[in-house]
Amino acid sequence: MCNESRMPLIGEKAPEFVAETTQGTVHFPQDFKGKWVIFFSHPADFTPVCTTEFMTFASMADEFDKLNCKLLGLSIDSTYSHIAWLRTIKEKIQYKGMKGIEVNFPVISDLTMEVSKAFGMLQPAASSTQAVRAVFIMDPKAIVRAILYYPLSNGRNMDEVKRLLIAMQHSDEHGIATPANWQIGDDVIVPPPGSCGSAKERVEKPASDTKVLDWFIALKKCPHGGK
Repeated sequence: MCNESRMPLIGEKAPEFVAETTQGTVHFPQDFKGKWVIFFSHPADFTPVCTTEFMTFASMADEFDKLNCKLLGLSIDSTYSHIAWLRTIKEKIQYKGMKGIEVNFPVISDLTMEVSKAFGMLQPAASSTQAVRAVFIMDPKAIVRAILYYPLSNGRNMDEVKRLLIAMQHSDEHGIATPANWQIGDDVIVPPPGSCGSAKERVEKPASDTKVLDWFIALKKCPHGGK
């Protein structure tokens, strides 16, 4: 396994690994074949920001599952620490109306820091012993499609992670792009023309379902209403 702190880049194959988790041994990517995966790291168990993040992710697990996506967490703590922390969350912690939240997705124990190093989750200027808040979204072929990094002090926006996942799935399925702040149901962007002739035709004879702002930017209704 790679020991360098170089994170895989967008478009690259995600590193393979075998790790112990709160749900038993995980073999990545074999155990997630055909699934999207949101793989995220957190600095440490029993920390307040991480607790709110795990409760939020766990409360949305069914939503991600319906999107053919599995959640996978990691921190440089032992499995025993993970279990104790997740039991505390379920039994004692209430936050934003969430109560009795059970975290059923696997949480990796990375005491050797091998997985963290393989994904570039350790950033020495932030901490030499804690993984920063990284999020890697991998597609069903285990290709890295998106990377988000947050500082240790600030929690992630899980609604944005879900929004991005849906946007990428739509782009793959329909060959479109999504504009800034895109939400389900909003117009999508048609790929720009590849020649002068097609650019001219787009402007002079736009398709009936397309709103042409200029030759290089055109919008149309989201396929299937974004569902």
